[in-house]
Amino acid sequence: MNAAMQNERLAFRQRLADVYRAHLPSSQTRLHDFWNGMAAELEKLSLDSDPPAAFARAVQSGLVDSIILFDAEGRYIYPNAPTVVATEIPELEPKWADAARFENLRRDFATAAKAYEAIAIQATNANIAARARQAQARCFLQAGLKDAAIKVVTDVLGKEPYRNSSDAQGRGIAANAELMVLELTDPNSAIFRATAARLRSRLSDYEHSVLAAPQRRFLMKAMQKLAPADPLFPTLAAEEVAASYLEAHTPPPRHSALLPGPISNVWQFTTPASRAVALFQPNRLLAQMENRLDTNGLAGDVNLILLPPGKETEGALISIAAGDTLPGWHLALSLKDQKMFEATSRKRVAAYLWTGSFAVLVVFILALLAAQFLRRQSAFARLKNDLVATVSHELKTPLSSMRVLVDTLLDSPQLPEARTREYLQLIGAENERLSRLIENFLTFSRLERRKYNFHFAPWPAAAIANAVAEMVRSRFATPGCDFQVQIEADLPHVNADCDALVTALLNLLDNAYKYSEEIKHIVLRARLQEETVLFAVEDNGIGIPARETSRIFKDFYQVDQRLTRNGSGCGLGLSIVQSIVAAHHGTVSVQSQPGRGSTFTIAIPIASVGSPARTEAVA
Repeated sequence: MNAAMQNERLAFRQRLADVYRAHLPSSQTRLHDFWNGMAAELEKLSLDSDPPAAFARAVQSGLVDSIILFDAEGRYIYPNAPTVVATEIPELEPKWADAARFENLRRDFATAAKAYEAIAIQATNANIAARARQAQARCFLQAGLKDAAIKVVTDVLGKEPYRNSSDAQGRGIAANAELMVLELTDPNSAIFRATAARLRSRLSDYEHSVLAAPQRRFLMKAMQKLAPADPLFPTLAAEEVAASYLEAHTPPPRHSALLPGPISNVWQFTTPASRAVALFQPNRLLAQMENRLDTNGLAGDVNLILLPPGKETEGALISIAAGDTLPGWHLALSLKDQKMFEATSRKRVAAYLWTGSFAVLVVFILALLAAQFLRRQSAFARLKNDLVATVSHELKTPLSSMRVLVDTLLDSPQLPEARTREYLQLIGAENERLSRLIENFLTFSRLERRKYNFHFAPWPAAAIANAVAEMVRSRFATPGCDFQVQIEADLPHVNADCDALVTALLNLLDNAYKYSEEIKHIVLRARLQEETVLFAVEDNGIGIPARETSRIFKDFYQVDQRLTRNGSGCGLGLSIVQSIVAAHHGTVSVQSQPGRGSTFTIAIPIASVGSPARTEAVA
C-alpha cells in the first residue's frame, strides 16, 4: 500500500508538471521585462531631474522604497551633504566683529541685536543678510525677548528672498529658524500652525530647496515630535533607509541584479549605467514581482510562486531559476493542498485500510468483552467466597456462644437459679441475634430476586416510631446505654409498609448500638419537614469518614472489615435500608464525623388524604 501510494503521488506530480510547465518561462520573461523597465525608468529619472527631485519622484511614485543616486564618476549625489558657499564681504567684517563682541564678551544682547540688524540691512548678499537676521533673533532670545525673536523669523526670514539662504556650514537658515519658532510657541496658537505649515512645505519641496539630506531628515523627525497629529512625511522612511545604506560604507555593486543589501531587511538593485541603486523592503518587493507572474490558465489548486534565495523548493512540482536579474531566486509551481497527491492512491487502498481497521476493531471489542467477562466472573467468585466466609463467621459466633452456655448448664449438676436464668437470657439474646441475621439474609434475598411484596397503607408516623422504640427498649436497657425517643406531636400519616419500615429503622438502631463505645447515647427522632416525615437515628459511635459515606449503602460493604470481629453483621443492613426506603419513594442520608458519631435520616412522603392500601413488588 505504501508503494502504491508513492507511485500514484509521483505520477500525479509528473502529469501536473507537464501541464503547467509552460507558465514558468513566460513568468521568467515577464520578470526580466519588469526589471529592465524599472532600470530604464530610474536611469531616465536620474538624468532628467536634480538629485533631490529624482529621489522624491522615485519614492513617491512607488517604484522603490528608497534610492541612492550617483554622478558619472560614481560619487554620491543624493543623499547629499551640505554645500558650503563662500560669502565673505571684507567691508562688513569689522561690523561682524563688533556685533560678536557685544554678544559673546559683553553679553549686551540688545546692542548686539541692533548691530546684526544693521548688517542685514546693509548686506546685498541674501546669505549674509539671512545669517545676520538669524543672529539677531538669537540675541533677542538670549535677552528674553521671545516675541521679538519670533517676529524676526516669521516676518523676515520666512519671506521669499531668504528661502534658499544657508549658513556657513551649508545648512538652510530659514528652516532652522522656523523649527526654533515651533519650539517656542504653543502648538494650539495661530503662529505655530502657520509656521508648521510653512516648514512642512519647505521640507516636502525637493525641487527648489537648499536643504541637504541630513538637515532635511533631522527637521522632519523633530517636527513630527512637535506636531505628532500632523500627517507623516512620505519620504522620511526612504531618507532613513538611504542614510543607513550610506553609513554601511559598502561600495555599490556594479552588476545590474537584485542582491541583498548591506543593511538588514533591504534588497538592492543597481541600474545598468550605475547611476542609481534602488532599495526595496522584502514584502513590498515580493508583492511587486508576484503581480507580474503569468497566472493565466492555472487551475485553482495550483500556485505559481517566487522563492527568494535560501527558500526550499522541495515541495514544488517544478522550479526554474528566475533569471540573471534575480540570482538565487526561483520560480516554482506548487499545490495549495498537498493532499491532492494522495487522493488517487487513497481510493485504491481505502478498502484494505477499512478491512484491516474493522478486523482490529472486532478483535479489540472481543478482547474487551472477554476481559469484562473474566473480571465479572472474578468479582462474582470473590463475592461468593466473601459471602460464604462472612455468613459462616456470623452464624458460627451465636451458635458457639449458645453451645457453650448449654454445655455449661448440662455439665453443672447444681446451678443457682439466678445463674441459670442469666444463662438462659444470654441464650435468648444470641438466638435473637441469630434470628435477626437470618432475617436480614432472607430480606436481602427477596429484594435481590424482586420477590419482596410491600403492602402499603396509611400509617401514623408516630406509631411506627413508637413500635421500633419498644422493640429495642429492653435490649438498650443496659448499663452505659442512654436511649432517647423524641417524637414530634401530631405527626401525619405516611403511606408505608409498616413492617418493612420498622425493619429499616431497626437496622439503623442496631448499627448505632454496635458501633458505639461503652458509653452509648442513641436518639430516635421523628418530625415533620414540609411534605415529608423524617425518621432520624443519632449515635455517638465511631463515625464514618467522608470518603466512605457514598459507598456504605452497597451490598456487603463495611468501612472497616475489622469491625465484624467486634460486632455482628455482614454489610447488608444499610443496603436493605436503602432498598426499603427507595420502595417508599423516600431518601436516606447520613451525616457523620469520625470519632463523633453519625446521624442517619430517612425521609418518607406523607400520605395524601384517602390514599388506598396497595401491594407492590420491590422495584
